[in-house]
Amino acid sequence: MAEATQRLTTALAGRYRIERELGAGGMATVYLAEDLKHERKVAVKVLKPELAAVLGAERFVAEIKTTAALQHPHILPLFDSGEADGFLYYVMPFVDGETLRARLDRDRQLGVEEAVRMTCEIAEALQYAHEHGVIHRDIKPENILLANGRPMVADFGIALAVSAAAGGRMTETGLSLGTPHYMSPEQATAEREITARSDVYSLASVCYEMLAGEPPHMGTSAQQIIMKIIAEPVAPVTKLRKTVPPQVAGALAQALEKLPADRFTTAKEFAAALQGQGAVRPTGAGATTARMANGAAQGRWRRVALATSGLALVSLATAAWALSRGGDGSSDAAPIEFTYNSGASSQDRPDINISRDGRFIVEGVTDSTGNRRIVLRDLARATLRSIPGTEGGYDPTVSPDGEWLLFSVDATTRKLPIDGGPSTLVADSTDGASWWGENGTILVSRLRRGLWRYSMDGSPPEVVTTLDSARNEFAHWRPEELPGGEAAIFNSYSAPLEESWIEAVDYASGKRTVLVKGAIHPRYVRTGHLLYSREGTVFAVPFDPKQLRVTGPERPVLENVAWKFTNGLGGYDISDNGTLVYLRASEFFVPRRVAWVDRQGNETPIFDERAGWSEPRLSPDQRWLAMSKDEGQQVWLYDFSRRVLTQLSRSKTLTLNAAWMPDSRELIVTSETPVYDLFRAGIDGSPWRPFKLSAFDKMVSDVSPDGRTVAYVESASLDRLLLAPIDGGEEGPLDDRPVSQRTAAFSPDGRWIAYAEAGEGRREVFVKRVDGVPGRRQVSSDGGDQPLWTNGGREIVYRRGSGVHVVSFDPASGEVGTPTVLFSKPDVGRSGGQRTHGYDVTADGARFAMVLQEPRPDRLPVVVVLNWRQVLREQFGR
Repeated sequence: MAEATQRLTTALAGRYRIERELGAGGMATVYLAEDLKHERKVAVKVLKPELAAVLGAERFVAEIKTTAALQHPHILPLFDSGEADGFLYYVMPFVDGETLRARLDRDRQLGVEEAVRMTCEIAEALQYAHEHGVIHRDIKPENILLANGRPMVADFGIALAVSAAAGGRMTETGLSLGTPHYMSPEQATAEREITARSDVYSLASVCYEMLAGEPPHMGTSAQQIIMKIIAEPVAPVTKLRKTVPPQVAGALAQALEKLPADRFTTAKEFAAALQGQGAVRPTGAGATTARMANGAAQGRWRRVALATSGLALVSLATAAWALSRGGDGSSDAAPIEFTYNSGASSQDRPDINISRDGRFIVEGVTDSTGNRRIVLRDLARATLRSIPGTEGGYDPTVSPDGEWLLFSVDATTRKLPIDGGPSTLVADSTDGASWWGENGTILVSRLRRGLWRYSMDGSPPEVVTTLDSARNEFAHWRPEELPGGEAAIFNSYSAPLEESWIEAVDYASGKRTVLVKGAIHPRYVRTGHLLYSREGTVFAVPFDPKQLRVTGPERPVLENVAWKFTNGLGGYDISDNGTLVYLRASEFFVPRRVAWVDRQGNETPIFDERAGWSEPRLSPDQRWLAMSKDEGQQVWLYDFSRRVLTQLSRSKTLTLNAAWMPDSRELIVTSETPVYDLFRAGIDGSPWRPFKLSAFDKMVSDVSPDGRTVAYVESASLDRLLLAPIDGGEEGPLDDRPVSQRTAAFSPDGRWIAYAEAGEGRREVFVKRVDGVPGRRQVSSDGGDQPLWTNGGREIVYRRGSGVHVVSFDPASGEVGTPTVLFSKPDVGRSGGQRTHGYDVTADGARFAMVLQEPRPDRLPVVVVLNWRQVLREQFGR
């Protein structure tokens, strides 16, 4: 501290002589100094170094000029500001008096007349500033100086200047721009637009304390205070001091409303009401709670938007978890919604889970480089972090004790400590969608084998359900063990989506009971309700978990929820204490367009229709473009010569992707039967012919130039590439090693094959001989996927995240050059997950056929609703 003071003294020498430190606050340290030019005492406020580092001198000084122009009897003027030796400072008159905080600390309460007078004088200053376009943002007793009993507002507009100079990055500093007791609800929730009504709320809070002896909301921590500001009504000031006149109490109640629109429009109106000169609504602060409760009854609740980080999120999220962790959900408090950003630039599946106690939210996301991982939001600490060891993972689930994470990767289910570390195999040949039971057992969906129950003590797993061939079932997904550990609910699934059921199974008898038809993603709520999803709407129905039966009619309870029918994902989850999390469909799904992209990244539309396009593949004669549409439901063809779109597949069967035969008259398509099998499909509409049928999912990658061999991915214990003769001869794996391999492409001469492989680390692109000669060469240098050949086999292009890379290749020797980036376009996701190609390229490498989507937020919001079970009680009359 002494060293910093000495540096400041040296930096300001010749202009100000630092005498001593007066005090320190959240943003600045205050020094008493002598203004050498004008021979007067001044107060020099020096911003904290960490804050100054974020702001920068030039912009801070530019922004603070606005506040320097304010001249009012109740505003402490700003004399000077600047930068010296890294210090950002501003200079004000030194007032030889005390702050309102010191006065309240000494006297606790003021007389009613004095409190009203001072509030009205401060309101005059606020009105003047607001009329000049300046909002204080930090009204509190510490910023009100008393000179001979006359209040003067200090630091006027400094909070605004700091926020503006930070360029919206104020949250990165970790410093508060407001004192929790006096924050308006919109400040507490970090809303972008702060109006004059926020200052009115803060001034009313100061007046309330002058009269009552304490601020409107008290708590043992900043987090508790902010949570109360957002959620709890203010007690009438007359409850703490009966002598406060009715017009003063009414004015305070209206000024302290949660919603800005319910407060006074101006500080002048507030002052008039305090003096009995203006109309005051008789509702008072309690009206907000009534409106919120009424909104909950209609399926709505208080919505507040939070920044990604910073005090508001830390405070609300931490307090939210602390206040909601109590247990049986008996609270009748109104639900509160807020959002946070998950750090995802894109997503291809809405898999999200919340821990049983409502503390941890885990989500599978795709980052800006296209790499998939699992991120965790800790509501108790308001932190967001990636979990090491989950690269490529999806469908995360937190253990009941909050110590472990269960997730899927490459057709296996694994667990690892929630803080990260080596993962342990739980089960292989799995289909994601697992559940960790209270007794330590884990329910796992196994590929084409129903639900199995694994014990962590090493005992053999138990079969819980088997697939019903009479209903053409191919998966049992989204299991959840019911309270008591004697039964479970799950989603039985067959194509198409309409043939999907929510069922219950009794462990002891093995009896299955159909609860709901035509729905996915079941979740049990401890209010006695069953939740499930239908096409973006969540429904609820009364449910008896002991009798395993539905006891009443269903009702829609939540709309605009992301979903993906090909994975049975409903895009939501709910904790035991009633905290709901979900992803909005309107932000998750963005219509896509199909375009040519040249090597410089310039776009030219191929056709105008925008829909859920994916997996574009060019025919060898360059006349046709095959694409999957609407989440892989059907395959369409675009005829470049006639500019006509034609639907190739006409049944309800899901068809994910296609690869062309060399004659450009036939394709190998991936279609659901109910597993994903391979078929030969002519462009003339002739009946499809089975090519490869088996018990496991298969997705076609490519056909050799001579038309004799098909490369495809089979998903069994892990993804592996198989080479199958077109005439039905013996097929074989590309590689005998137990590694995950995907997205293969034959070279134009048919001698080489490029593919993506994930071994111990990230996925990389490799090339090897097709004839079985040992050895391979790595093509990508820092991760890669979806390789394709161009320029007669002398180039390989591949994707890494948003980048499209190119590398030279010598077909004779197999030598690989150094990769370079051609251009960047977001990888919008594929119907086949990461097992298919999401783009194609012309033979000469000049143009790329790509699926693009409209610009979307860099980060997709996760919605959190506290005490959401109150919605169910209101809806069902409980």
